Amino acid sequence: MSPKTNECHPSFIRGLWALTYRELKKWLNDPIMLIMFILQPLIWMGLLGKSLNIQGLFSAGNINLPPQIPIPGSAIIYPPGVSQVILNGTWFSQLFANMGINIMQRTFGVTDYFSYMAIGMVSMIVVTATMFSGMSIVWDRRLGFLDKVISTPVSRATIIFSKILNSTLRAMFQASVILALAYILGLQLSSNFTIINIIGIYAAIFLLSTGLSSIFLAVSIRATRMERPMQIVNLIIMPLMFSSNIFFPISMMPEWLQPIASANPLTYLTDAIRQLTILPLDISALIIDFIYLSVFAIILAIIGIVLSWKYLVK
Repeated sequence: MSPKTNECHPSFIRGLWALTYRELKKWLNDPIMLIMFILQPLIWMGLLGKSLNIQGLFSAGNINLPPQIPIPGSAIIYPPGVSQVILNGTWFSQLFANMGINIMQRTFGVTDYFSYMAIGMVSMIVVTATMFSGMSIVWDRRLGFLDKVISTPVSRATIIFSKILNSTLRAMFQASVILALAYILGLQLSSNFTIINIIGIYAAIFLLSTGLSSIFLAVSIRATRMERPMQIVNLIIMPLMFSSNIFFPISMMPEWLQPIASANPLTYLTDAIRQLTILPLDISALIIDFIYLSVFAIILAIIGIVLSWKYLVK
């Protein structure tokens, strides 16, 4: 009778949870890093979001008109109660103030620019969390942990998916904190916001995080120094942010930038979250956002996983 060979076939779910738990525990045990990730978008919201008071440009106090404006001729149709000889400058100020509210509504979809920008900060923290996912695998390689995991029966797919899941969960958690802080600072939610909308927000974050973390893992998989992923992050993060609708709507951008912004996945994440939080819900636009994010996640995840599988060696 031939002896039976003892083969170890570890469960994919157990291996995935063990590696993901390790990553999350390592992250939570470093409160300074956690605070820094949250502090950056909080500073952007508190300083830029509040100081960039665009709606204040259209306030009556910024319109300096003389107390009385002479009106020549009689062909002008005046509002009721307004003299045909002189027109009170206060009426003009109020007219421009109401016009400013309408301009804000047509341009940003809301009358409060802080709410518009605060949702953009959620997208910013998602991108930051996923982009730094590639650095963790570089650190594991330098510490020798990656070589030990590869030597175990745990599949390479488990190693890759644990990194992706870790960055996705981190992005969701940090986005939740930013949304809560933005609400405290004055985020104005739309009347159709419900608890179900939160599920949609997490779904959109999950899709973008999956795609971005997959490709950044593939880029960093062979790196042994932190400089390369850091350079890639610094090169991409700012153009990715400012070529999206985080700070400004696409329709008001220069014509040469609009096609780039329309292809930017960050634009669709930001629009999806705004649809679910501060804007009147447009089902057709929301469906387009999720279709784009789904295709983006699938394509980049396949590319990233294939490259990571190929180059994930000792």
